Amino acid sequence: MKTATMPALRVEPELRQAAEEILRPGETLSAFVEDSLRRNVDLRRSQQEFIARGLASRDAAKKSGAYFSAGEVLQELDDILASARKKARK
Repeated sequence: MKTATMPALRVEPELRQAAEEILRPGETLSAFVEDSLRRNVDLRRSQQEFIARGLASRDAAKKSGAYFSAGEVLQELDDILASARKKARK
């Protein structure tokens, strides 16, 4: 696969120095920036997917008229957690 370049990034000298100070042994500043970019792309995709699921859930609830209180949801989660803990002890 062909690679592409990213635009040059201008930052304050203090930010560059801070980034250079935390590099791991053998890690380059370019590798650090690429890793940061990848992580942020993944994070933003996850956020978009989360929002899409939430909006779909809202629409489904509006359509069905089935709503659950926060207390009901928390109680169900507590029950699931208790069941999992019980299984883990065995």
